[in-house]
Amino acid sequence: MLGRVMAAIVPLWMVGSALAADLDAVKKDKAPEAVPVKDVSFFLFADTQVSYRYQFPTVSPGVQIQRGDGSFVSREAPKQILNISHADAWAYGTNFFSLDILKSGSQFPAGTTNPPGSIAAPFFADYGNTEAYGLYRGTLSLNAITGSKAFAIPGLVKDVSLAFGFDANSQNDAFGSKKRDVVGGLNFAFDVPAGFLNLSVQAYKEWNRNGFNVQPDRDQSFDTVPEFELVYSFPLPFTGLPLSITGFNNIVLPKGRGVQNVADFAFNPKRGLEFLSRTNLVLDLGKLVYDQPNRVDVFIGFQYWLNKFGNVETATFKGTEEKSFLAGVAFHVF
Repeated sequence: MLGRVMAAIVPLWMVGSALAADLDAVKKDKAPEAVPVKDVSFFLFADTQVSYRYQFPTVSPGVQIQRGDGSFVSREAPKQILNISHADAWAYGTNFFSLDILKSGSQFPAGTTNPPGSIAAPFFADYGNTEAYGLYRGTLSLNAITGSKAFAIPGLVKDVSLAFGFDANSQNDAFGSKKRDVVGGLNFAFDVPAGFLNLSVQAYKEWNRNGFNVQPDRDQSFDTVPEFELVYSFPLPFTGLPLSITGFNNIVLPKGRGVQNVADFAFNPKRGLEFLSRTNLVLDLGKLVYDQPNRVDVFIGFQYWLNKFGNVETATFKGTEEKSFLAGVAFHVF
C-alpha cells in the first residue's frame, strides 16, 4: 500500500505535474545544434531526502487488550521512522523511490518476545519489531511520448501518464509480513493554479505471508483489484511563511482472503475496502531561517487508516482503525 511510504512528502508528483511546463521551457530555450552534449543534463529535476518522523498512536491488526468486562480495545504503540527517498524527472517521465525503516514500541514485540503484561515479561527483554518498507513509482508522459498536447485539457488536466510501480516489505514480528505488490494504470496531473494535484487509477495485485497459517496457505495471493492514489501539495502564501500543505489519499478495493484452504479462513477473513489518508503541514525551515529553500523541512501531520491492510474490525478483532499524529524533519541531501 502506497500510503505508508509516501511519507517522503510526495516530491515525485510535484515533479510530474510540472513536467509538461518544464519540457516546453527546455524545447524553447535549447538549440541542439549549438549546445555541447556534455552541457545537457539528463534530468530536468532530481532530489534526494533523508527524514525522520515520530508517530503516535499506531495500531496493528489483531494486537489488542481485553478489558475486565470482556470487551477488546486496540493496543497502541509509538513508531519511529527513518526514511530515504529520491525523486527525479527526465524528458519522458518521472521516477520515485522511497524506503522506510519503522521501529515500533515494545507494545508491538518482535518475533517471539513476550508482550508487556505477560507472565514471562519480567524475565525476558521485550523490544519492538522492525519493518522495512520500500516502494517505486514511475510515470511516462503521453504528451512527451507523442510530442503533442493531445493528452491535455486546458484548465482541467495538464497531462496523462502511464503509471507503474511496486511495493515490498519485511517485518520481524510473529505475523512475519512479506508483502509484494505491483500496480499499473494511468496518472492524471490536474491543472491547478499553484502546487499540484494528481490522481492515479491503477490495477493492484498483492502477495503476502501470514505466519499464523499452515502451508500451503502461509504464502498468500490476493485478487487483482482497482486502486486509487490521490496526492497533492499546495503552497500557503497567505500565511506569510514558506508553508505548504501536502498529503495523499489511497484506496484499495476489497481483495479477497488471499488463501484457498477453508481451514485457514478463521485467520484470513475477507478483506474490506482499505482507506489511508495523511495530511502534513510543511515548513521550509531553510528558507525561513537561512534563505536557502529546499534544504531543511519540518512538518507535523495527521494520519487516518481505515481497515488497516484490508482487515475489518469486529467485536473480538481490533487494531484496524488508526488515528495518529506525526512530526518530523527532512533534509534534502542532493
